[in-house]
Amino acid sequence: MVDGVRRARAAAGRAVARVSGQALGPYQSAVVRIGFSATWLFFLLREFPNRHELYGPDGPWSFALAERLIASNHAFTVLVWSDAALWFEVVYALSVVSSALLLLGWRTRATSVVFMVGVLSLQNRSVFMGDGGDNVIHLMAMYLVLTRCAQVWSLDARRARLRGSASAGAAGPALWVVLGAVLAYGAVTARFSHGWLAALATLWVVCAVWWRADRYEPEGEGRAVLDVVANLVHNAGMLVIAAEVCLIYATAGWYKIQGSRWQDGTALYYPLGLDYFTPWPGLSSVVAGSGTVVMLLSYGTVVVQVAFPFTVFNRRIKNVLLAVMMLEHAGIAVLLGLPFFSLAMITADAVFLPTAFLLWLGAKVSRPPGPPARAGTPPVALPESGPAGRETPGRGPVGSAV
Repeated sequence: MVDGVRRARAAAGRAVARVSGQALGPYQSAVVRIGFSATWLFFLLREFPNRHELYGPDGPWSFALAERLIASNHAFTVLVWSDAALWFEVVYALSVVSSALLLLGWRTRATSVVFMVGVLSLQNRSVFMGDGGDNVIHLMAMYLVLTRCAQVWSLDARRARLRGSASAGAAGPALWVVLGAVLAYGAVTARFSHGWLAALATLWVVCAVWWRADRYEPEGEGRAVLDVVANLVHNAGMLVIAAEVCLIYATAGWYKIQGSRWQDGTALYYPLGLDYFTPWPGLSSVVAGSGTVVMLLSYGTVVVQVAFPFTVFNRRIKNVLLAVMMLEHAGIAVLLGLPFFSLAMITADAVFLPTAFLLWLGAKVSRPPGPPARAGTPPVALPESGPAGRETPGRGPVGSAV
């Protein structure tokens, strides 16, 4: 029994050291960052001609109605600060720019905050304009602020390799000074609720402390403590994202089970007859014309959604269901004409992708064009650590972007 207790303590110690010693899932968090920022960016660009009707002053949900709703539900949006068309254009433009910068991984900690503010501001301005995919982006925009999602596949990671620190340069401090001025203005004019003011002010102060420690005491104890806290917050954020995905599929699957159309296997038939969900009428007619195909797709959707949360700890079954769900969302994008919903869900699913697959995919994407390597040519060895002696992502802590 004593040996069992010792083994349990040793296992617990190793688990704590692993969770606090490194930010887990660096490639998965990078995919989540790239996927959601790209989804929101493409949506904003596609709807640019319709932006005033969707979220702006020409929409059916007027500024007065938005003010009344925000006063009752206390949702966050900076678009109720003013009803001027110029202010709306500024917020929309900043949302586009922050999405592009987050996609590239430039000064990710600051741009993730601006990205979150843009998503929440636009969506909470007109709450009836969204769908399930918008709800997922809404949640993930807040979770991304907690993660160290720029450890790989980002300009911040490139800066850390070349200059020894992701916070190097004057752009980061200048950006946070601007954000601090906006925060101070909102606090003085009582634009923020107490909860959001406390959250944003805490984030600003923590990032300022981080920048100072990273710049002047990169090997000090304070910097090490900040690394541990950042790793814990990142790992908690990734756990919440994974749990959120499981919750989405579990609730969707069990709600479907209660529906009579899903029970008799005809649920998919009805949206295929609606003009709104038939971008390819010929293809929709072919699918809807086969009762067997409709039944298999309807039952298969329910089975996969209900089963997935119970398979996350079985690698092989989880990977199979993951591939099936991604193919299902790709089919929804094509068959039902919901590309942004599908892209958001595929991105959310990516948090469960195996690291080996992501490394293979990254190597395929980043491989420069040219003739294939000749047989017998030795591969180029990759460095195990960065220029400042810090370990590479997935092997140990790295500097967070400021």
